[in-house]
This record gives sequence, structure tokens and C-alpha cells, in this order.
Amino acid sequence: MPEDSVDHAKLRHHGDVDARPGMLDFAVNVRGSAPPDWLRLRLAARLDSLGRYPSVAADLAARSAVALRHGRAPEEVLLLAGAAEGFAMLPRLAPELAAVIHPSFTEPELALREAGVPVSRILLEPPYLLSAAAVPAAADLVVLGNPTNPTSVLHPAEAIRALRRPGRIIVVDEAFADAVPGEVESLAHAASSDVLVLRSLTKTWALAGLRCGYFLGAPELLARLSHGRPHWPLGTLQLEAIGATAEPVAVEQAQERAREIAVERASMIERLRAVGVDVHTPAEGPFLLLRVADGELLRKYLSDKGIAVRRADTFPGLGPDYLRVAVRGTAEVDRLIAGIRAASL
Repeated sequence: MPEDSVDHAKLRHHGDVDARPGMLDFAVNVRGSAPPDWLRLRLAARLDSLGRYPSVAADLAARSAVALRHGRAPEEVLLLAGAAEGFAMLPRLAPELAAVIHPSFTEPELALREAGVPVSRILLEPPYLLSAAAVPAAADLVVLGNPTNPTSVLHPAEAIRALRRPGRIIVVDEAFADAVPGEVESLAHAASSDVLVLRSLTKTWALAGLRCGYFLGAPELLARLSHGRPHWPLGTLQLEAIGATAEPVAVEQAQERAREIAVERASMIERLRAVGVDVHTPAEGPFLLLRVADGELLRKYLSDKGIAVRRADTFPGLGPDYLRVAVRGTAEVDRLIAGIRAASL
């Protein structure tokens, strides 16, 4: 797609723009308004050390915890100030042609285009199944999400591996993988010289304001990504949060949440369909892609009623009748359903 035909404003749009303070928030996929108490205590305990620079030992400790969690070596972990930093690093791989699988999170395409990297958009049609044949043979970088934002599609690991070609690097955005029971189809544990896996701690642990994430991949690729990075790229609290959430007890807690999300999602799908909303399935992420007539009008109506839903026309391949909603509990969904009913009267 020619650069002059791409709307960068849409690529920059994120769900937090749709959710004003005080609204019932279905627009942002963060789970909860603050980290759990045990994590807050861990972070608070480090406040007295903020007068010292983050140490090499603290960085190694956090990388080692992540490595142990995924069955990797510490050298295969690159800690990030949020997944967004990881996307901003992608141009350092110097691809000649990047293929981005859509509909999906737009930050990778934006980062690549702003760096002058040629981008080929691969627009999947419902049911949004991955096809290696759809990717240009010349693409030496392929970026996709799994599970994919906003479709909630979980691609089989084998379908992702089928994208591999000599000289090509695959980047899998697994920002929501820990919200899938068993983390099935994840490639985080599968060391490979040509596959990079990106993880975020923002959603499950309500750490959007702290910016925490990491890349998993071959040390040579991680070195290319981190080239030119400033000293002390992460702060003490970020390192503490990354290490803490990689511990076995935290991983099990995340899996408990994933199982809760699966139950809530099934109920939410049934209730939305009962009021005439088209919900894309199968859905495996902590969010749902909806299609409704006059979707933009519904979004504005709900906003006026204090309910925020994510516009989805900013995702390539989707139009104004598409909306994305985070999976929430019964009480929150009650208000959403009431709002949809009222809008149709």
C-alpha cells in the first residue's frame, strides 16, 4: 500500500482515547484498574532504592526469571519498556519488505512506515485464517498477533511456523497470550533463530502506566534490536515487576485469570448475540470483535451513557460497523447490554 494512502492518525489510535476517566471501560483491554496487592507491595518495597541507578545484577535477575518461566536462556530475553518499545525497535532489523498481517494491532506498521520501511498489508477476511500463501515471497519480515487484536483469533502454532522462509524473520505479538488458558499455540518456549516473540505485562497485571514487556529470541536478533539503545533503558520498578510476574506463583495466578476470562467470554458472547449483535467467533482473547449496523452511532450513544467501547475502523480491513469490547464480568456486561437495548429503541 503506497505511503501517501495510509492514514497515520488511524494507525496511532488506541483504546485509551475512547475511554474518558469515570466511564465504564470496555475500550481498553487492561484487566483491573491497579496491580494486585501482592505486586503493589513488591513495587512499594523498592521505592527506597530509587536513589540508585538500576544495576546490571537487577537486569540479569529479571531476565533470568523470564528465561526460567519460558524455558529459555537469559541471553534470549530482551527486557522492554512496554511492548510498544519492542515495535519501535523493529526497523533496526533493516527489512527490505515487511508484511503485516491484518486486522491487527497497528503499532508495528506505524513504527515500520515511520522509519521508511516498505510495508505490505496482508488483509485477512473472516474467519481471519492465516495463510502462508498470502504473504509475498519477498517479505523478509512478517509481523502478526496471536491471539490477534482485535479479532480474538488464535492462530495455530503450526500455521505461524509455516510462514518461515530462508532469510525471513517472524515477529509474533503475544501480548495477550497469558490470557489464554494453558497459553496454547504460544511460541514463547520454542527457541528459533528466525522467530521473535513479544510479550506484554500491561494487560493481565494492570501495569499500563509502568510499561513492562520483553522480547524472546536468538541473542543475535536481540542484539540487532537493542543496538543504539540508551543506558538504563528500564527503571528499578519495571525490573521488579517483570521479575515478580515471571515467578511460578504469579504465572499460576495469571492462568487462573485466563480461566475466569474464558468463562466470562462465553457468557458475554451468548448475551450479546441475544440482543442481535454479531460477535466474531471462535474467540480466544480477552476481547471480542463485534459487528453491528450503524456501529459508529452505537459507539457514540454508549459513550454519552458513560460506556466506552473501542472503535475498530482504525484497524486495517475493518469498517465503522465494527467495535471491540473487552471481556468483563456480569455486572459490567449488564450495563453494556442495557445500553445496546436502549440504543435500539
